[in-house]
Amino acid sequence: MSIKIVIVDDEASIRRMLRIGLKSEGYDVSEAEDGESGLIAVARQQPDLVVLDLGLPGMDGHAVLKELRTWSKVPVIVLSVRSGDREKVQALDTGAQ
Repeated sequence: MSIKIVIVDDEASIRRMLRIGLKSEGYDVSEAEDGESGLIAVARQQPDLVVLDLGLPGMDGHAVLKELRTWSKVPVIVLSVRSGDREKVQALDTGAQ
């Protein structure tokens, strides 16, 4: 059984790049383009890992992570172009890896 990964990012090109790279290594990859659909994908698929962008439209990555932590301990890797240390610390404090 392969490792399941959910990618939550609003940029189609980033999702595509990650999907291609991860699938070539044998991972089972699913995608979501916003926070709400990302939470649904995680709930349905019970992945082994979530790759989460902080800069999502609507429900941002911090809100997604906060909600996710109320019902799941799945490892989350934050992928973001945001450079502020405060953003990174907040994500780590909320439960990102």
